[in-house]
Amino acid sequence: MTRRRLRDLGIVIGSMPTGPHNAITDVPGVLVGHTTVIFDEPYVARTGVTVIVPREDEIRDDRAFAGYHSFNGNGEMTGLLWLEESGMLGSPIGLTNTNQVGVVRDALIWHDVENFESRGFKLPIVAETYDGWLSEIDAFHLTEDHVHEALAIANSGPVEEGNVGGGTGMICHDFKGGIGNSSRLVDSKSGLYTIGVLVQSNYGDRHTLRVDGVPVGREIGPEVVPLPWDEPPQGGSIIVVIATDAPLLPMQCKRLAQRATVGLARVGGIGHNGSGDIFLCFATGNHIYADITGRRSLEMIPHEHLNPFFEAVAEAVEEAILNCLTKAETMVGFKGRIACELPLDELQRVMAMYRPSDSKR
Repeated sequence: MTRRRLRDLGIVIGSMPTGPHNAITDVPGVLVGHTTVIFDEPYVARTGVTVIVPREDEIRDDRAFAGYHSFNGNGEMTGLLWLEESGMLGSPIGLTNTNQVGVVRDALIWHDVENFESRGFKLPIVAETYDGWLSEIDAFHLTEDHVHEALAIANSGPVEEGNVGGGTGMICHDFKGGIGNSSRLVDSKSGLYTIGVLVQSNYGDRHTLRVDGVPVGREIGPEVVPLPWDEPPQGGSIIVVIATDAPLLPMQCKRLAQRATVGLARVGGIGHNGSGDIFLCFATGNHIYADITGRRSLEMIPHEHLNPFFEAVAEAVEEAILNCLTKAETMVGFKGRIACELPLDELQRVMAMYRPSDSKR
């Protein structure tokens, strides 16, 4: 069966409407670009880089408030100390493999140096998950050119998912994983806004996987689809990036980032000891211009109006993870290891078995 997104299979998560692309790029000004690196000689590469570019790459001059949450901290996301201290995001965001965070970080700095006036020191945000099961990770395949390529092709349209960019070599709930995204429109008492989510999923056990509450992982066990390993590793990770055009303050961004745990839990993530589950939220509803001094006016949504934003984050994270699973394809990688795709016909069969009325929609 051709790989499809979750809604194309007739499976709808939650009740809130999506944006036009059901993608993080539904948030105005947010661009996404991938570079995918796959080859077998002289080393096996199943890796890449994904960039998320806020404000159409004007983010260093027109900064955004941001906050983060570490659900389990066995992972890396650079630049968090200053983000927490200042409450501001001032760079694109990079996602890649564990061993090449430094290359991506340096390339993002070079991108600024070559294309923009100097703004002093630079602390870009780069996060990772480990693709060393399918990719020969110690061969260090990525170069700065790969990052520049992802930045050059970043766009605001539909976002590729599955085995692309930073998600190329990732495994999720013992199926092939990778990149997924989703969005929600939030009709709040303070106005209509958009929440967009992108995930790089590389975590989880088969038996905990749920789709809209249905125990799909138990029904599609190792006897149906083989596990990618004989003995599961001790960890795995997921990076979640949340974007919104709402005028949120940094502590409100942090509150939204915390709600990513709800969406992750609904799919079956529990925050294993060896997992790096790190969530970032940025909000473009306020403008913090780098070249303005003195006092400035800001807007904020009252805390009492945030509940639908929390719900939107939970729904979008859940669906983004599931989109990564339904779009990812079986991959043969390092040492001939195989990560099998989630079989879509089996998924539909299990969903219909638990919810016969839904299958008739």
